[in-house]
Amino acid sequence: MDRRTYLRSFTAATGVTAATTVAGCLGALGDSGAEGTVLDPPEQDLSEASHPSYGDEMPDFTVPDPIADEDVSVGDFKGERAVLWTSFYTNCPDGVCPALILRLRRAQEVAAEEGYADEAAFLPITFDPERDTADALREYADEQSVDLDAGNWHFLRPESYERGQELLDEHFGLKIEKEEADEYEDLEYQFPHYGLIVLANKDGIVERAYPNGPEVDTERLVDDFERVVTA
Repeated sequence: MDRRTYLRSFTAATGVTAATTVAGCLGALGDSGAEGTVLDPPEQDLSEASHPSYGDEMPDFTVPDPIADEDVSVGDFKGERAVLWTSFYTNCPDGVCPALILRLRRAQEVAAEEGYADEAAFLPITFDPERDTADALREYADEQSVDLDAGNWHFLRPESYERGQELLDEHFGLKIEKEEADEYEDLEYQFPHYGLIVLANKDGIVERAYPNGPEVDTERLVDDFERVVTA
């Protein structure tokens, strides 16, 4: 039984989400690194998680970048750039998504400062394409101080909400469902937050998965990314 099947079976039996469950019952990996990785094994073993983790291949999928008006394939960066990936939406009311984008944006800043911006790619994907239009994403980039002119940042926008659901479930084991947002006056609906950030090296191998992305130490993430890019 593969790990996605296992986690979904566990979820069905217990009613607890796979992402939450795995984050709470982690063991330690051995000292030897996974084949093709730069970083040593992480302190937390996420190998049974529903999302890709240390030593796995980064999922390859193609999603439009509405700002650049082009399709972006994750696989196109293989051999050329290390990747930081996360999922978000611009109408996030509780600060989770801005915290995720902040960490990617800080890594983008350091890449520019240290001269390896052309070896990095930042790929946040929205799961709310109905509201996250090209104009909304441009405005959000400005609000979050993202440098869209650097050529290494792509806001990915699935063709539909359903396509986003399918993509995140298939490749990252994340269940995305709209929820009513009655507690927010100006918000019709909201989404649950998984807070996952994934770091993959230039060979398309996952070096780190941060399931607590909004809380992970920013400088730690930036240091991990820099070590992977410059290895």
